[in-house]
Amino acid sequence: MITLARIVLRLLADLAGLVVLLLAPRRSVAAENLFLRRQLALYLERGAKPRRVDAATRVSLAVLSRLFDWRDAVVVVRPETLIRWHRAGWRLFWRLKSRPGRPLIPLELRQLIRRMATENPIWGEERIANELLLKLGLRVSPRTVRKYLPKRPPGRPPGDQRWATFLRNHAGAIVACDFFVAITATFRLLYVFVVIEHGSRRLLRVAVTVHPSAAWTLQQLREVVGFDRARRYLIDDRDSIFARSLDDSIRHLGLTVLKSPPHSPKANALCERVIGTIRRECLDWLIPLSESHLRSILRSWVDHYNHGRPHMALGPGVPDPPSVVLQSATPLTRHRIGERRGVRVRSVLGGLHHEYLLASASA
Repeated sequence: MITLARIVLRLLADLAGLVVLLLAPRRSVAAENLFLRRQLALYLERGAKPRRVDAATRVSLAVLSRLFDWRDAVVVVRPETLIRWHRAGWRLFWRLKSRPGRPLIPLELRQLIRRMATENPIWGEERIANELLLKLGLRVSPRTVRKYLPKRPPGRPPGDQRWATFLRNHAGAIVACDFFVAITATFRLLYVFVVIEHGSRRLLRVAVTVHPSAAWTLQQLREVVGFDRARRYLIDDRDSIFARSLDDSIRHLGLTVLKSPPHSPKANALCERVIGTIRRECLDWLIPLSESHLRSILRSWVDHYNHGRPHMALGPGVPDPPSVVLQSATPLTRHRIGERRGVRVRSVLGGLHHEYLLASASA
């Protein structure tokens, strides 16, 4: 690559010198030619051995020899050598011009094929070719599509979907639960039971108890699941509270119990994350005085979490958006609210958080 760049730079320099000579007066060019020939005769008389000709000089001499009768001017090499350079240059030129195989399809079409293959991992080259033909009117051979498909990572079988796609397809049917502890002002230990729905990120139940048991946990789950057949899976851990009898009762409700591996909190990542959110945004800033006080705090925060707090995982969005939304809530301009609109603020947990919404100026 460096040699090719050096050849191109040398050719550009020789081309610039040729342009200068063409613009110079003929008498000046003839005098300079005679002056250089006299110096070359002195060089030949002394018999000095020249250096080895590099690739850039070969190309330059081969190109310049096309412009005049070079047989009287060649000195540093033999005429047969210069002819061999010419032939090598032509062979290289035709090799580059006559490369085997079909020409490349447009770059936009190549990027589209890779995008379709990435977004639809279970599609093959024939499905992508048919999609391009029937939907977009682009006739591409399946063999050509296969040529531009992205390389599959090692260890992944063909047509296998990603974990993110699998979880997204089943998120609406997955419910996760877990326990965490809270300390009151009198150093009393309370247990908080959390149940969250994967699909909507909605907190279904946040309950507080002093003595957690399998029977109490089963009752909480019964109230959450009820007769809703849309939920199919329940994720919990291997704590002794989730006893075998509890799992059997949950299966009778139509749910499949999925146990997370030991010491693997990432297997129940959504529930662990929401517990961390409860601590960071609520309990780290408030000291519950009693069990009833903790229930009141969590009730207010859960209402804020489900109805007012934006979630980045939802687009951003809200798990349970308000049922009544003003039709003209979106302003006409990007950075102006509007003359007939105002911002209404609702305080949450005594000012720990605030919710903002648009309302008419008269409200």
